Amino acid sequence: MSKKADDQKTVVVVGGGHAGVHTSRPLSLALDPSKYKLILVNPRPYRIILPAALRLVVSDRDNLEETALVPYDKLFHNNNGTLVEDVVTAVQQEPGAKSGVLQLRSGESISYDILVLATGAAWQGPIAFPDDAEDVKKFIVSSRERYAKSNEFVLAGGGAVGVELAGEIKDMWPKKKVTIVHNSSQLLNGAYPAKYRGAVEKAVRARGIEILLDDEISSVPEDGNPVDGKVSTKKGKVLTADYVVRTWGARANTGFVASLGSDVLTNTGTVKIKPTFQLSNYANIFAAGDIIEWDEQKQAAKAKNHGAIIAANIVNYFTGKPLKDYKGSPELIALTNGKEGGVSYFGLLWGLMFGAWVTRLIKSRSLGVPFFRGEMGK
Repeated sequence: MSKKADDQKTVVVVGGGHAGVHTSRPLSLALDPSKYKLILVNPRPYRIILPAALRLVVSDRDNLEETALVPYDKLFHNNNGTLVEDVVTAVQQEPGAKSGVLQLRSGESISYDILVLATGAAWQGPIAFPDDAEDVKKFIVSSRERYAKSNEFVLAGGGAVGVELAGEIKDMWPKKKVTIVHNSSQLLNGAYPAKYRGAVEKAVRARGIEILLDDEISSVPEDGNPVDGKVSTKKGKVLTADYVVRTWGARANTGFVASLGSDVLTNTGTVKIKPTFQLSNYANIFAAGDIIEWDEQKQAAKAKNHGAIIAANIVNYFTGKPLKDYKGSPELIALTNGKEGGVSYFGLLWGLMFGAWVTRLIKSRSLGVPFFRGEMGK
């Protein structure tokens, strides 16, 4: 697999999530297959639609295992692309070089002329899906069983994951006790205005969900099972629970990128990039999505914008034209509260807020699954 034809340039996209899809699909249309080879490397033969992931793992509602795991068979226009099911373990390229080699978990390798890093976030807790496709199915089944049999939940983190998970649990089991513990004075984080965060809290409390602010769980058990059915906060409050769920933020899935050098990643593991999405000492390597160091919230809509710019920049790179800079995107969020509720915020004009009616239309009911499937040619 490591050899490539001398008369072809090889473009490799690592990661088939939002950024990877929106880089690969336009490239499959823009690149002449007689001159360029396009490869997508992803652990599984399908994309997991992450905005649907919490409902998917909580219950069999909407049969999301049938629609939110989307095969890549229609991703490439005119089949101008190849999917390699594998995991990249290292990137081998010297600074200033124009090509490199990827080492894969299988022991194989892939040579590239252009590399796009789009491996997304490495999640813990409820949506920590395994790499193996069959293991994902087992993970979903066992997760649903765990939520069904548990009666008292403590969610360690009141960001988007914690808030949306609480809503999904309450939709299925209104009488089960759910408590969110969050280490800030309001839910979410400071990227969003206090008025919006307050509206989210009001909507969450209206579901009968308890919220502890300015506090955090002292120690979250790895298996979610608290000792003697109790868990303590750092401020000394004792909560009863039979399932403690990690719902704080994810980290960048970039361990393999460190093979390019210590100056490529930040202390938090995000990839340092130029406004063109290129790495500083590697003009032929781009990075996008949740793994990049950029002052914005990590969201699907932004990853889509990243992918579109990178696809255009790769074409310009090959043709010698100037590359486009990314200017950033306004903050926006559609936060579900079960299937019928939610609160949205668009950072446009003076900052626009919308309640349950708008939020369920744009996200809560469908979780965007038909839209995301359409992006992949489905």
